[in-house]
Amino acid sequence: MSSVLPFSREAGRGPTVLCLHSNASHSGQWRGLMDRLADRFRVVAVDSWGAGRTADWPSDRTIQLADEVDLLEPLLQQASDPAYLVGHSYGGAVALKAALLHPHRFGGLALYEPTLFALVDRIAPHEVDGIRHAVAAGSALLDRGDADGAAGAFIDFWMGPGSWAATPADRKPAVVQSGTNLRRWRHALFTEPATLADLRKLAMPVLVMTGSRSQRSSLSVAELLLRTLPNARGVEFTSLGHMAPVTDPDPINAEIARFLDEVAR
Repeated sequence: MSSVLPFSREAGRGPTVLCLHSNASHSGQWRGLMDRLADRFRVVAVDSWGAGRTADWPSDRTIQLADEVDLLEPLLQQASDPAYLVGHSYGGAVALKAALLHPHRFGGLALYEPTLFALVDRIAPHEVDGIRHAVAAGSALLDRGDADGAAGAFIDFWMGPGSWAATPADRKPAVVQSGTNLRRWRHALFTEPATLADLRKLAMPVLVMTGSRSQRSSLSVAELLLRTLPNARGVEFTSLGHMAPVTDPDPINAEIARFLDEVAR
């Protein structure tokens, strides 16, 4: 277990819902969901390694998703039995890894486009070429000392051309700092050893949410999960994209709340 206690936000009482954020974000992205659930759930939103107010990854060894799960262990020890996981993008991949490592701890997962690219890369690598090229472009910019450009390449890939230019100036420094971890994220997501056979053993209910305007890279993962997980169902949000839990949280949070109310009943 990690000796680092991650920063977390907490609200409410009841069964534990652990919320995991996307890349270049932090636990604050789940404030709206916390408000929506706090009258009947204990909601804990966590900053992952090097995000928000949690310490950076301390090792020279390149991080794996299992290390992100290990960071959560102190919170899992305080969680209800079962607990529930909510994850977006990278946080969704971490949630899946947590369920694979500790399947009996969790009663359900609500995932918005989890980016566990290794699953698709092994069988249809062209489907994840988009994110592969975006990370390569961002990494090249980092090598030239252009952290702002690297952040822009990443944000524009997920949110569309011009999104970085339109980002308020006061929000950019945190994203630029986070974006220096591009290679680390890629390694964790593309080298994850979990297999489709492993996923077929997960019996808990899983909600897999997608946006109709999302990139093929993330949609391909969601589609594969829906074909593989034995107790999964999908919900698509029309006209929303990969970053909808941050940019348009209300409909996503409402769907998560409906799912949790059902599985925790």
